Amino acid sequence: MANASNKVRGCLDKKGRQLITIGPDDTVETAIRKLVDNKIGAMPVCDGKGNLIGIVSERDLLKECAQRAKSIDKTRIKDVMTTEVVIGILEDDLDYVMDIMTQRGIRHLPIMDGPKLEGMVSIRDVVDIQLEKSKAEARFLHDYISGGYR
Repeated sequence: MANASNKVRGCLDKKGRQLITIGPDDTVETAIRKLVDNKIGAMPVCDGKGNLIGIVSERDLLKECAQRAKSIDKTRIKDVMTTEVVIGILEDDLDYVMDIMTQRGIRHLPIMDGPKLEGMVSIRDVVDIQLEKSKAEARFLHDYISGGYR
């Protein structure tokens, strides 16, 4: 059986489940402000009922700013968001999540529990947990080899 810390659930429990979201009718300018104020790189786009309908990332916003810099106060999120959202679930293995994020070239993954948005995981979150796990395994092996477990 896989260790709970190797699952997305454990990652969210560790980092927290605070969600910063944005609506489809908010402006690009509002999205930029939310990303900067909250020091995040992407936000789920949710409708009025809280349903995930897209995701907007720094990359999406920069592309829009480069194309129409003078209209970011009028451009709506629904016009720039990614609608084909790759998601994870709480029971996904972190190795799987890392593979999916790497293959798809994405850095932020919304995590769902059925229809409910539970949180967001970044590639950095996953790498940090994997690094901790590797350090713990290395220490265990070092202690074992040096006779610390006799």
